[in-house]
This record gives sequence, C-alpha cells and structure tokens, in this order.
Amino acid sequence: MTTTADLTPGLTGEARVTVTAGLTARALGSGLVEVYSTPSLIALLEAAAVAALDGHLAEGQTSVGTHLDVSHLAATPVGMRVRAQATLREIDGRRLVFDVAAWDETEQIASGTHARFLVDAARFIQRAEAKARGTAES
Repeated sequence: MTTTADLTPGLTGEARVTVTAGLTARALGSGLVEVYSTPSLIALLEAAAVAALDGHLAEGQTSVGTHLDVSHLAATPVGMRVRAQATLREIDGRRLVFDVAAWDETEQIASGTHARFLVDAARFIQRAEAKARGTAES
C-alpha cells in the first residue's frame, strides 16, 4: 500500500451543481418536495472531497467514503446553483477526515464532516467482485 506522503491538512476541493428536477427530494424518494435532496447534497460533498485529493494520491490508489455527519440546514429550489467545499482536516494512517460545507446562491445549506479511507483500487474492486460471486474473503 502506498503512503499518504503527498497529503497534507488544508487540501481543499470544490464541486458545483445546478439543482434540476432530477436532484430533488421528490425525484429521489427522500421526501415529497421539489427542493435539492439530501442524497444529492451528500454526493456533492463527497465529490468535493474527491476533488481535494485529485493529483495527490499514488498511482493505483483511490479513496472510498466511510462516514458522513452532515446537517442539511436549508432548502434550495430547482434552478439555483450549489457549491460544496471539502477541506482535509486530519490524516490518521489511511483514514482522512474532511470538514465539509455547502452554499446555494443565498446562504449556507450544509455543514459537517466526512471520512474517507485510502485503498488500493484494484484490490478493492477484486474484493467487491468476489463478494458478488459469493467467494468473498472473510
């Protein structure tokens, strides 16, 4: 397994999206209203963390999300833009902890933390495929 030598606290990434009908709580089944859904927000926050790591991981290495603790603070209507930011706060071996936040065009709509784990991409996929075949390692 490769090291985290190129990772330092303070790395920041961003992701942006314009809210569409397909990203609403009603469309995703997480509610009955036509506003930006929490599942879509979570995906955007994770994308920001992935962006923070872009260019800093060793060849063959990737990260996977393992934990989220996020408050969705305000509703965002269809058509409004959302910006998410993730800042690497802590490195504990292969575990990375990010402070995450998001804003729409009017106000902050989310804050929290997100943990990711560094893995060897090929080995990770092999284990997932083995699981699908019913031959997963215990």
